[in-house]
Amino acid sequence: MTGAPQPLSALNKVLDAEHAAVYAYGIVGARTSGGHRSSATDGFNAHRARRDQLRGLIAARGGTPSESGAAYDLPFPVNAASDAARLAALVEDRVTAAYLELAAVEDASLRRLAALAMQESAVRGYGWRPAIADLPGWTAPVGASPPPQPITPPPVSLGRQDLSR
Repeated sequence: MTGAPQPLSALNKVLDAEHAAVYAYGIVGARTSGGHRSSATDGFNAHRARRDQLRGLIAARGGTPSESGAAYDLPFPVNAASDAARLAALVEDRVTAAYLELAAVEDASLRRLAALAMQESAVRGYGWRPAIADLPGWTAPVGASPPPQPITPPPVSLGRQDLSR
């Protein structure tokens, strides 16, 4: 593949997204209860496991895994369960987007990992926001109302907070 991303760089970008997801799911879990709390715990555990797997892959390739921030800026206040569900859906969208670059590396095993991770994130995201966006390049049926527009900030971070101030 010409112009394919470098595996270590792509792995670290995905690791950054997983660090942010683990942090965000802690917030989501704190603002939910019942079945949503269970879904938040499942999401937290899935992202934590994927984070640990990525750290191992990076180290095995001779790289240095990126470290998690102490805290991350959230894209909006999370004061209620509805805010937490919106955050979880947004996190899954961003994690899915982060894996796109990893899906373009030359290493077939990393492309497979990226595809599986994107599938898992898409399914988790759908659980929080059961709506499917139009595929790029496909038009909506005539007379269909336009889908709600997702927030489209940069694909990875929730933004690390600078706690040294």
